[in-house]
Amino acid sequence: MGKFLNNLIVLFLKAFSHLPFPLLYLISDIAFVLLFHIIGYRKAVVYSNLRNSFPEKTEEEIDRIAREYYHHLCDVSFESIKLHSMSEEELNKRLKVYGVEKMEAYFKQQKSIIVLAMHYNNWEWGASVQRLSNHQFFMVYNPVRNNPELENFILSIRERFGGMSVPVHRSARMAIQFDQTEHPGILWLGADQTPAQSSKFWTMFLNQETPFFSGPEKIAHKTNQPVFFHHTKKVGRGKYEIILTELIVEPRHEKPETILLTYIDKMEEIIREQPAYWLWSHRRWKHQRPEDIAMIDRLPTKPKQ
Repeated sequence: MGKFLNNLIVLFLKAFSHLPFPLLYLISDIAFVLLFHIIGYRKAVVYSNLRNSFPEKTEEEIDRIAREYYHHLCDVSFESIKLHSMSEEELNKRLKVYGVEKMEAYFKQQKSIIVLAMHYNNWEWGASVQRLSNHQFFMVYNPVRNNPELENFILSIRERFGGMSVPVHRSARMAIQFDQTEHPGILWLGADQTPAQSSKFWTMFLNQETPFFSGPEKIAHKTNQPVFFHHTKKVGRGKYEIILTELIVEPRHEKPETILLTYIDKMEEIIREQPAYWLWSHRRWKHQRPEDIAMIDRLPTKPKQ
């Protein structure tokens, strides 16, 4: 019965993806009212995260950001489903990508790359960058628990343009493997997710002690693959720009922690500028740092030019 219901839900989502954008956003407006005002989906988590991250903001400012976040979350959820059937022509109108030529320069040198992304704006549309790149994309994900039908649907959207989804436990092996092959690859990581409490990498992020997966810095240091940052910028409703910038050219020449700290600095700068577009309903700060794990200092602030 569970499998039947899951398949029914997936069938509904596939049909839903064919709705035109105007109707999709009308439904999104209704979903916002239900999610924020009636259901109150994770409101305690969202408001707590915002208050702790921005203690300098008034309650009115926190409430404004929260409302904007919920409206944006509804839009992004439906836009992600829409990618299942969206034409490439429509996608090209709604998504502009900058910086691919820098990655292509590494492809010509037969070099693989690591891209550090974040759950900001419409991160799911980022999988479509594969159609513009000669690198083979490997997108790291956490498997969906007890719902293989939904997981297969999500992966089919992400892999639609030729990218391959890699479970998080296989990401390091995959990066090293493709560093040794003739066809360069790109390991695409959403590196702002929450690791186990035992993570050895804890630093201050958005005014709070925060753990991070240390895998990205270990992989980069071992393979010496250049590290890029993926920033999705919202320029209108259902319209985005992806900006790919180089963070670290030669990771082996840097202290290992510098790789993640540089990423964290860039991420926090973007979130502070437009806070409503990050994933605030995620329980990012559910762990407390163990006493035997030391904090890693953030990088010195660079003077403004």
